[in-house]
Parts: sequence; structure tokens; C-alpha cells
Amino acid sequence: MPVHAKTQKDFWALSDGKLEYCNDFDLRKPLETHFLSGQHIDCVSILYNSDLVALRDPCATFFTQFSRNDGSIASAVRIAIQSFCTPQCKYSNVEWDMLSFIRSLRSMIRSSNAVAVVTFPPSLLLPSVSKRWQHMADTLLSVRAIPDEDKEFANLLTGYQDMVGLLNVHKVARVNTQGPVILDATTFSIKLQKRRFLVLECLNQAPIDGASGNSYGTSASCSSSSKTRTHLDF
Repeated sequence: MPVHAKTQKDFWALSDGKLEYCNDFDLRKPLETHFLSGQHIDCVSILYNSDLVALRDPCATFFTQFSRNDGSIASAVRIAIQSFCTPQCKYSNVEWDMLSFIRSLRSMIRSSNAVAVVTFPPSLLLPSVSKRWQHMADTLLSVRAIPDEDKEFANLLTGYQDMVGLLNVHKVARVNTQGPVILDATTFSIKLQKRRFLVLECLNQAPIDGASGNSYGTSASCSSSSKTRTHLDF
């Protein structure tokens, strides 16, 4: 589980004298070593700890360095937990302990300049447990692979041959707001262009009965910036 903090200058790059968010990722290149060996980076294994306290305590200690009380946002904590409930984890059968950890993690994020991404395979959980986890999330996404050579999908979707999966947006963060967030689209296709760039596009439905045009005309790319502002901010 990587836990790390980056200063604000690491997030931004100068372009024509202006600060721009870096969103250029080349999937063919491995992650540079300095991203994993920096001063404020820590990696914790979740495979061999039977007690989640061993996972919660390092997070709490790390969060104390980046409290919101000082009013500064010069640095941000990013936590990534991959496959939280896999059978390889010794605590994978302690469902309430895992829920308690997620609740504790969410509480720590509220008082820090931090964001956490937790991934888990819902098929390994009871439906009731999976729903509890989903309710704890501020933003809820799901990813589904597209079957190869699926003729039904190929007839329904444009650009099917370039797709590797679908991204569904089930819920978006509604912190400090009473109004609902209405998205232009909640389903996006995941495409890999030239085996290099990962691209998210609003799902386009193939024309029916000779009709022309696309269901959506907006796309968001992880490889190049877009002049049109969308709800997906990379």
C-alpha cells in the first residue's frame, strides 16, 4: 500500500509562464524511481498483517504531518490501497474490522489535506458488506472489462475495437454542498491508443436505423489536455 505526500510544485509544470496540471502519462515507461524513494513516501504491505491496527497506525502518523489546521495546501497526501479484501490478506474474513478501518480512514482524511483510493473486488464480499463499503465512499466508480469479439457490444457501440473496458460513475463527492451533482454522462469507455495513451471517452452509441451523430461528443484524455472543461479533471 503506497502512502506518499507531494508538494504543490511537484503537481504543476510551467508552460508559457503559466502553471498547468501535468496529465501526460506514457504507459510504456515504468514509474521513475524518485517517485517511490522520496522523503515523504512510505509503503506498507497489507498481506501479512492479521491486525488492521498495523495498517491504521502508519496512516494516522503520516496524516499528522499534513493537518488542515495550518490553513496551508502546499502539500497533499495520497493513499492508494489495492485489492483491500483479497484472500491473500489475513484479515480478509474479518468484515467488520475492515469496515471500521475504512470509517477510520475516512475520518482522518476529513481533517487532513489528503485523498484515498481504495479498490476491492466486490465479488469476494457478501452483497450487504459490499453495499456498506460503497456507502462509505465519497466517490464511487466501477470498472468492467469488455469481452473480446462480443458482436452485441460491437453493434451497439462505436469504436468498440479500441475499447478495453468501461468506467461507470455511480456517485460523486458532495462535500459541503446541498445540491445534487448532475453529470453529463455516467458511463465512459476506456481506450488504449497506440498502446501508449489511456483515454476516457463518453460512451457513444452506434447510430440506429440510419440515424447519424453521436450520443455524446465530449471526451477526456489522460494523455493530452482538453480546451473544453469537463467533469473529469486529470
